[in-house]
Order: sequence, then C-alpha cells, then structure tokens
Amino acid sequence: MAEPTLLQFEPFQSAIEATFWHTLGNNKINVYKLDDATVPIQGFYSSGDAFPLDRAGSSQPASAGGGAGAAGTAGAAAAPQDVLPARLCVNATSFSKLKRQINSREFLVPGTLKNTNTIEEFKAVDKNSLLKTITLEIWQDILSGAAAQDPRLLGRFLLLTFADLKKYKFYYWFAFPAILPLEPFKLETPVRPLAEVYGAESHGKPMAGMVAFMWGDKLTRSFMAYGQLDRLRSEYERFRAVSVSPGFFLLKTLENGGFAIADVAEFGTFFGEGQKQTIGFVDPSGLSENPGWPLRNFLALVATQWFARSVRVVCYRESSRRRDDISASIVLDVQLSAFADEPKSVGWEKGVQGKPSPRVADLAPLMDPTRLAETAVDLNLKLMRWRILPELQLDRISQTKCLLLGAGTLGCYVARILMAWGVRNITLVDNGKVSFSNPVRQPLFKFADCLDGGKPKAIAAAAALKEVFPGVNAVGCELSIPMPGHSIQSADVIKKNIAALEDLVRAHDAVFLLTDSRESRWLPTLLGASMGKIVLNAALGFDTFLVMRHGMRGTNPFAASAEGSDSPVSLGCYFCTDVVAPTDSLADRTLDQQCTVTRPGLSGIASALVVELLSSILSHPQGAWAPAVNETGVPGNSVLGAMPHQIRGSLGQFTNLLVVAQAFDKCPACSARVLDLYARNGHDFVLKGLASPKYLEEVSGLAELHSAGDTLDVEWDDDDDDDAM
Repeated sequence: MAEPTLLQFEPFQSAIEATFWHTLGNNKINVYKLDDATVPIQGFYSSGDAFPLDRAGSSQPASAGGGAGAAGTAGAAAAPQDVLPARLCVNATSFSKLKRQINSREFLVPGTLKNTNTIEEFKAVDKNSLLKTITLEIWQDILSGAAAQDPRLLGRFLLLTFADLKKYKFYYWFAFPAILPLEPFKLETPVRPLAEVYGAESHGKPMAGMVAFMWGDKLTRSFMAYGQLDRLRSEYERFRAVSVSPGFFLLKTLENGGFAIADVAEFGTFFGEGQKQTIGFVDPSGLSENPGWPLRNFLALVATQWFARSVRVVCYRESSRRRDDISASIVLDVQLSAFADEPKSVGWEKGVQGKPSPRVADLAPLMDPTRLAETAVDLNLKLMRWRILPELQLDRISQTKCLLLGAGTLGCYVARILMAWGVRNITLVDNGKVSFSNPVRQPLFKFADCLDGGKPKAIAAAAALKEVFPGVNAVGCELSIPMPGHSIQSADVIKKNIAALEDLVRAHDAVFLLTDSRESRWLPTLLGASMGKIVLNAALGFDTFLVMRHGMRGTNPFAASAEGSDSPVSLGCYFCTDVVAPTDSLADRTLDQQCTVTRPGLSGIASALVVELLSSILSHPQGAWAPAVNETGVPGNSVLGAMPHQIRGSLGQFTNLLVVAQAFDKCPACSARVLDLYARNGHDFVLKGLASPKYLEEVSGLAELHSAGDTLDVEWDDDDDDDAM
C-alpha cells in the first residue's frame, strides 16, 4: 500500500491598495503620532480564481512536509503561472470595524498592525516574538472554543510597518501565522474534484424528481454530480446569508440526496453516527492539488477541539467568471496529527527574492495630483473586470482614437462618457463659437466661454476635457465640414477642407457623427466606409433619437467559409434607408427649424448609448464586423450584452426599439458604386457630389430607381371591383 502524501498549502500573498497607505499616513500624522502600540485592522480574501482539476497540468509542490523548513514556510506549494495567487488584501476600509465585508463574496479576517516610528525600530523589532504573540492568541482561541464560535479568528495576521512620510515610502512585512502539528498532515486519498466525489456517492440515489434514463453509467453519474453541485451551492448560499463566519462550515449529505451546512460550532452534534465528518472552507487557492493557507489553522481547531484524527475537507471555490460555477472545488481526505502544548508556527511572507524579507511601497510617484488621477480615474472600469466582466477589453478601449464631428450638445456628452470608459485620445471638430445658449445644455462650456464673441467650440471643449482629467489627449480642430447642396466658396478652399477631414478620419479608429444636420454626415460617412473605420451616429428629434453603427464595407474576414453557411447581414449606414441624396436642410427655415429642438434629457441618453455601443463593438471578438444580435445571452453578442445595429428611442413613450437595416446597393454614401468613384477620382468626385445632390442620385442609381417608380403603369379593372362590392 502506498504511503500517504504530505498535504501542502498555498501561502497567502499580500495585496495592498494605495488607499491603505494614504489612510495609514493620515492616521500616523493625526492619530498615532509617536504611539507605536499595536492597532487592530482587518483584511479580506475571496475564493481563488480556480480552474477545474487537471492532473496533467497540475503544479508540482516546491517542497514536501508540513513542518518548518530552513525558510520557515515548508509545506507551501508553488503556484503555476496561469493561476492567480491566493491574496489577502487590505485597503482603506481595513481600519474600520466592519462585522461583514460589504462585498458578500469576500471574507474578513482580523489583523494586528504595528507601526514603528523609525526605520531602525522597524529593522530591530523582535519578529519572532511578534509572531509568537499572534500565534498564542490563535492557540488560546482554539483552546477556549472562541475560534469554534467565530472561525475568522483562525486567520489572524500581523502587519509590521514603517511610514517614511517625507519620501512617501512605506516599509512593511506581513505574517500569516500557521500553527505546526507534531507530525505533518497527510492525504489519505488523492485530491479529487467535488463533482467526482459526490457523483460517486450519489450513484444509485437519484435526486427527487429526476427521471432515470438508460444513458450509461458514466454519463448518469456526471449528470447527477452536477445536479448535486447545484444543490450544494444553493445550500451554501443559504448558509452564507445567515452565518457570521461563512468562510468555514460543516457539511453533510441528506437521505434525499441534498445537503445540510452548519456553523463550525455545531461539530459535536451535527454529524450522525458513522457519518463522514466533513468540513469546508472558502478556498483562496486556485491550485488544482493544494488548498489555501486558511485550512492549516482550521485543521488545528478540528484536531484539538474535537480530537478528530481524520476528516474530509471541501475546498469551496467559486469562479469569478460565473458565480454559480463551483466545479473547480476539490475534496481532500486528511489524516490529522496532534499538537504540542505550546506549538510553533510559520508564516512570515517571502520577499521578491523568494526568502522571508520585508518589502517597500514607494508612493512618491503617486503624490503628484496628475499621477494620482491617472491611477484613480479607471478604478470603476478595473473593478468591473475583476468579477463582473473579466473578458472586458479595457486596453483596446483605452487605446482607441476617437474623432467627434460636432462639439455641441451631443459632442460634449459623448466626450465625457468616452473619458469615463478610459478613452484617452479624443479629437473634436466644429466650426462654431460658444454662444450664451450653450453652457446649460453642453456640459463642457461655461459662461466665460461665451464672452467676446465666444470661444471656438472644438478648442474650448478640448481644454475643458483636460481640466476634468489632465491625462487625456484632447485636441480641438476648427473645421467646416463640406456638405452637399451648400454654397461653396472655391474649389481650393473646399479641397483643403476635404483633405483635412480625410487626414482626421485616417488618423482615428472610431468616428462619431454628432453634427446637427443630415447633409453634414455625408462626407464623413463616405470617408469612414472607404477607410474601414468604425462609424457611429447619434441623431436627435424633439423626443426621439437614433443611435446606430455603420456597417463595414469590403470583404468580411469573419464571414462563414463553409459552403451553404448563412452569410452575415451587411449592415446599412445612416443614408441606406433614404431614397434621396442629402441636400441643404437649413435654407428657407425658421429658427426652430434650423436648430435641433429637443427635450433636454434626450441628448444625454443618446450620447450614453452611442458610447456604450462603441464599447460593445470593441469588446466583441469580431469588432466592427460583429453581426447584429439584439438579445443578451445569445451566441455572437458582446460581453457587455446585445450588439444592436440601430437603437431608436422615444422619450414620449420611454421606449427603445432595436432595429436591423441592411445595406442599400444604391446608397449615395456607402454603396460600391460611390466608393469606387471616390477611390478612382478622389476630390473631383467629392466636389461634384457637394455641388449637386442630383449627381449623387445619378451615380448611386437612385435616379434610375425614381424613374422606374414614375413610369410604373398600373391597370385597374373596374368591372372586377364592381363585382366585389
């Protein structure tokens, strides 16, 4: 018979947010002063971002045994590079007295902070004595039963610090005390996945209401196992909601195939006669063979308080990608050992060299307000990716260069929301001045911008963005966008403007059409389609809006290649649903007809949606070629949800309608004929189109379509109509 394997654990690694150091510095100056007495703090950890058990790819332990080695942390397992380490975190809230962590997926542990007054004191502190003090506190909690009532006490940690506030450097050293048994803990059986253990034990005991099919032994067990996991998870969620210390629990199976979970304090009465004593804990480790550090002292409690010599351990792990996925959890059958009356411990954290040593956090670069802003502005986005949307493409979004054509109401709102999404390169184009009617509706302008005839809108908007966040690369460009049907001063002037607009579109990745007339969107649509850019539109009515993305032109690199496969719908542009070319919409119009008169809240809604649409595009595997998918949870959508083509909204009814419109082969802005003429003739073609919208209708085929409609001859049979009456 093979010798039992020594049980090894993954140690904690400290994770300190900058807010912790800022709070410590403030407390040092205003509260602690020269007092170096220990202070209670709190840390927290969460379930490891684990992967399902894979013995072929599992990590190999760094060393064997559960006793103290030369480095003082023998028995720790080496983490593979593709698994996040088990982390104990501290931040500004660590100084508060929380009874439960605000995020229910995180688990509090008490700690002790000792902040020294000088670097010499930090170096000279008797670290063995400090570790022994914390260890004895844990041991007394085990002997007294306090740890059984509140198992969080088992995770006590120590943080030794020195705050050099002149240089904004913080020296620190964590200790996570683990009580050592007289003999190392051993595994009685190999580590197994949770589904395998409870699938095998539930075989032959179908769950209530489950119909037994003749599927074959393995498939039946697999189905039942994952059904069992769901029942176990549901029971644990119930327990989590009511327990003071949900990170540790007792587990047993019921006659009906379900589970019961209880607090650790019920160990003596919870299990029936002959029933396997099973304990569980939320495991911060993501390793396939090794549990996390909190289990060490938990086993010490079970062995000492209830004299257990063998237990089953459920290492409960939740996926950060799907909270209802616990399939990566593992099960251990552990042979326990006795402890000395005054046991020894290990636990000082290793430094960057892999040996127990202190570390230093240099916050000097962060003290500059601009640098502080750079670390803080994207916090919300990073938190989104932590647990809710790990697949979110934040780097792709932040690196996208955005061109905003129009710096009015839509342009101002879109620019602000782009910054909130982490976009750092924004160019605004407008030829207008800030007027006294603008600041209340356009949030990047102030009253002072209206004085002396008004500042150029694009330049003032770019400057305002830098005032909001100095790290943004915001540029304002005064430019008149050439428009079909409008008067043209000279061919040289218009060619200069066309060339400038071409350069701008070419230099950016995404183009937002936010101007206040239909015809001003024609040339940017043409250029965007020709250069393969992401083009997004936002247009307003009185209480209605349109937000849309233009379809890409050319060969779709993601189109199905297999014969007989459905080809993706080629999505239309802003002009694909029209049967007339754009022309001057402002001539012979009253003031209210020339201005975009809308309900005040409409522009903010449309602006938010068009930026969210860009984020969905950039987070989609197919990017701008993503097909239109209007339902969340459907394959092909973005990690952010649906991937609409058009969003048509109404404030009058407070409704949104998602519409898909195909590309029009006679579109005056993006059809193959128009794009080909632009590619061959360049500015000459554009000049003709600007001078005469009729020309655009002729070359695109719209004129031919109109002619066919005018000559359509319909014959009516009056006799038949009379007979039908």
